[in-house]
Amino acid sequence: MGVVSAAVLVNGGKVIGVLPHAMVAAGGEGEKVDNTRIYLNEVGREEVETILVGSMHERKIEMAKRVNGFIGLPGGFGTFEEVLEVTTWTQLGIHDKPVVLLNVLSFWEPLRALIKGSIDAGFIKPESERLIIFVDGPVDIKDHENFDWGKAALEALDNWEGGSTSPLFDWSKGSYMGT
Repeated sequence: MGVVSAAVLVNGGKVIGVLPHAMVAAGGEGEKVDNTRIYLNEVGREEVETILVGSMHERKIEMAKRVNGFIGLPGGFGTFEEVLEVTTWTQLGIHDKPVVLLNVLSFWEPLRALIKGSIDAGFIKPESERLIIFVDGPVDIKDHENFDWGKAALEALDNWEGGSTSPLFDWSKGSYMGT
């Protein structure tokens, strides 16, 4: 995340991070706290705004409110969990936003295979396969380093057609047990 945010800043972009309070209380990344916002304490990153929230779940909700889509880079458990949760939100009809995974050096192939296996086993509707867009990059692995992953990610977001799958639930009903 630091490399991506640094690149955004160097190119004049705006960076907003969302950080759970527990990370700050545990020492975080050396931030300065002013009740509601945190600014990274690193030269050149003074303009990074981080919004403090109470939990990881609140973090995802806050991020989802602010974006038109999600881009996943190769990562660990947190990345896996966030990618799958926002995909589930699209499947359930909570939002209608694309999830794009940058498949650098075939990192996301096991997930792609898992999704296909789940479709074959009847656990995922075939039409829901399109809820995650895999950006594969060049065929030749040695060309991945110089490939413009940012441009490819933005093109995938721009080309995504929302509303082409039927959500599992209609959240507009808004009532629970007759209330």
